[in-house]
Amino acid sequence: MEAWSQLMQLLFSGLTLGSIYALVALGFVITYSVTGILNLAQGDFAMLGALVCIALVKSGVPFVLAIGLSMLAVMIIGGLFERLAIQPARHSSVAVLIIITIGASFVFRGIALLVWGTDPYALRPFARWESLSMFGAVIQWQSIWAILISITSFIGLNLFFQRTYFGKAVMACVINPFAARLMGIDIRKMSIGAVAVSAGLGALAGIVIAPISGASYDMGIMIGLKAFIAAVVGGLTNAPAAIAGAFLIGLLESFAEGYLSSGYKDAISFGLLLLVLFFMPNGLFAKMTGKRV
Repeated sequence: MEAWSQLMQLLFSGLTLGSIYALVALGFVITYSVTGILNLAQGDFAMLGALVCIALVKSGVPFVLAIGLSMLAVMIIGGLFERLAIQPARHSSVAVLIIITIGASFVFRGIALLVWGTDPYALRPFARWESLSMFGAVIQWQSIWAILISITSFIGLNLFFQRTYFGKAVMACVINPFAARLMGIDIRKMSIGAVAVSAGLGALAGIVIAPISGASYDMGIMIGLKAFIAAVVGGLTNAPAAIAGAFLIGLLESFAEGYLSSGYKDAISFGLLLLVLFFMPNGLFAKMTGKRV
């Protein structure tokens, strides 16, 4: 019975991690699909979202409003980042664009360090309800919120891309940018919109994880790396595959930490990334979830 309880506890822990990685991985997929750029500053949007939300809550802003305002603030930062850093270098090599995003990551962390310092901060849970006992495991409500928000965000984005004009325009840019230009779609507007939406998703991930693990100026490093691994493992141009990759990484890390040692969980994630890059560079789920056009 104890072994069963541990199994379920690790399962829910893995799903919680996977849901956070999925939100950030979705940002990677959206940005890469529209702009062709790997934004390695994506994890820092999570850091900014969490710290801005904590600052707003401490200043007396109502909790729900603080979440919305912090996401909006990070989306604006993402838009400015695209306009001031990415857009002027659009015709540069891939290596130059990646270096620009790495440089932006250092800038974001440096600003956060100056504003908030090195101390970790805590955000109150979304709901102050009693923990649930399920299948022998003790489940925090914040973990349930994380999973539900991740699923809801994916459904909402799917409806946005399939049912709205702007969403369809973004998909047109993904499938055939040249044809999209001929149809009068402004690729530049789609680019800034994609980066802004990705930044908002990153901010939401940071806000969701802050009550569980806290928030600090450098929290975005590992979140960004793990989400990047999830996106590559699943499929960097396919949102459902990236989400599947995120939950796979979350579960592998949780079970590795529970049954082996916490020191193995990062090694397993990066080892899986290397194996996928060597043998299945399009991602584990590329064939299963790919779309013909």
